[in-house]
Amino acid sequence: MDRQELAGFLRSRRERITPAEAGLPAGPRRRTPGLRREEVAQLAYISTEYYTRLEQARAPRPSREVLTGLARALRLSDAERDHLHHLAGAPPGPPSGPSRDVRQSILDLVNRLPQAAAMVMSAAGEVIAWNDLAAALMEDFSALPRRDRNFTRRVFLGPHPEGGPLYGLSDPTEFARSAARDLRATAARYPDDPEVTALVRELLADSEEFARLWSSHDVASAPTLCKTFRHPMVGTVTVNCDVLQITDRDQRVVIYTATPGSPSEEALRLLSVIGTQRMNV
Repeated sequence: MDRQELAGFLRSRRERITPAEAGLPAGPRRRTPGLRREEVAQLAYISTEYYTRLEQARAPRPSREVLTGLARALRLSDAERDHLHHLAGAPPGPPSGPSRDVRQSILDLVNRLPQAAAMVMSAAGEVIAWNDLAAALMEDFSALPRRDRNFTRRVFLGPHPEGGPLYGLSDPTEFARSAARDLRATAARYPDDPEVTALVRELLADSEEFARLWSSHDVASAPTLCKTFRHPMVGTVTVNCDVLQITDRDQRVVIYTATPGSPSEEALRLLSVIGTQRMNV
C-alpha cells in the first residue's frame, strides 16, 4: 500500500468533482474546490474520520468494499478504479457492473457516420450513446428515462412505440431470443452487479416469454447480418447490421447501413432530414 500516493490521488479526485455532479447542493459558503471530505465519506458509506485519515496517509489498508464505495463516490473511470486498487495494495478484480462510460473516440466515431444509424450498447443491453440518424430510425433516446433505454427490458416489457413489435422489427422473436442469451452471459460476468440482478429478477417475474427463454440456459447468439424496421413515416427500412466489440469496456457499437442505391438508402437519407419529429406533431 502506497499511503502517500493514495492520499494524493484521493485528494485530487475529490477536488475535481462539483457538488452538482455528485447530486449535492453547492451551498452559499463553499470554499473547498470540489467536494468536502465529509461529503465523499457520506457518498462512500464510510466515516469522515476514516476518509480524512486516508487523505492524510495515516489510515490502514482499505477493504475492497471501501475501495468500491470510494470509486463510486469519486466517479472514477475504469482506469482510475484500477489505479486506486493498486495504490491500496489490493489488485483489482473484474468490474462490479457493466461500464456505461463511453470512450470519447467512440463517441466521435458514432457521430462521424452521418449516413449510418449508429449506437453504443452496454453489456446489459442499454443504449448509452447514439447519433442523430439512430434516434430518427428508432426513437429519441434523449427523451426517455434511463430504464426505457434498455432494449432487453423494452423487448419483453414494453412500451413499444407505435404499437406492435419494438420499432416494428421484422424479427421480434429472434431479437428477444438474442437479448435473453446476451443477458444470461452478462449476468455470469457480473454476478454481483445489483442492476443486472434486478433486471433479471424483474423480467423473470413479469415476462413469461423471458422466463421460458431463460430456462433454456442458452448463451450463444448468431450474428444478425440484416434487420428490417417499419418506420411510421418512411415505411420499411432494411439495413445491414454490423457490430464492433469494444472489449476493454465490454460494450459494442451497432451500425446500421443501407445498400447503396436501394430504397432503404433513400429512406435513411429522408430520415436524416426529418429527424425525430413524428406525424402527429
